[in-house]
Amino acid sequence: MNGSDQFDGGPGDGGTNAPPPSDEVRAGEYVLGVLDAQERRHLEARIATDPLFAGLAEAWERRLAPWVLRVDEVSPSAHVWPRIRNRIGVSPVAGGRRGVWNSAPFWRAATGLAAAAGIAAVVIGLQAPPPAPLPTPVAVVQPPVVEEQVAKPVTVLARDDGSTGWLASIDVDAGKVLMVPVPTPPDASGLVNELWIIPAGAAPVSLGFVSNEKAHTITVPPALQQALAVGATLAITLEPQAGMPHAAPSGPIVAKGGINTI
Repeated sequence: MNGSDQFDGGPGDGGTNAPPPSDEVRAGEYVLGVLDAQERRHLEARIATDPLFAGLAEAWERRLAPWVLRVDEVSPSAHVWPRIRNRIGVSPVAGGRRGVWNSAPFWRAATGLAAAAGIAAVVIGLQAPPPAPLPTPVAVVQPPVVEEQVAKPVTVLARDDGSTGWLASIDVDAGKVLMVPVPTPPDASGLVNELWIIPAGAAPVSLGFVSNEKAHTITVPPALQQALAVGATLAITLEPQAGMPHAAPSGPIVAKGGINTI
């Protein structure tokens, strides 16, 4: 076995039967410069002919380039190496007793082993699945409190032919009447519709104009709100628009209906 054979499985494997390093690790070793001349020439030839491996090497160069740019080149002073040699227990003078600590093959293998370990750690980090994202905070929103809408009773105001002219929804608490017409053309003579409340056994009292085209709400004066009771009648007559609300009806009744529920 020659000197180069002991590194066939990767730097620092000591000639064991360990599996060869992956292409990812070999590309990293090449970029770091920890390979011997023969291995480096072999990988250079592979980079020239293997686009996939060349891509791995290029990726390592991009990965490590920022580290190189952050380090300024500094030449060690003359006393650094003697101090290091003295610290590790060998002769501080070059050419002294040689042992494993000042063996070039030992340091080359140790350097390669450390670099391979570092590369393997980076590769494992790159291949590890990303950490599971933290659950998105969920804001608990209380549903708005919706007041229960109670259906208001409806009084049908029918025409002489029995068809529906208006629907009246009475809100006693609010003192309002919602009038919903079945749309009809305006009166040809120019008269308009006037709504009347007729309490049981009493004369009609005007609640004002009511549209024959669109729904709208009529506000009942406080003095008349008590008249919105079961047994009263809602009636609509055709009246002149001037002087409304009138003191008493003068035109024909076009629709009417009795209040049966409140």
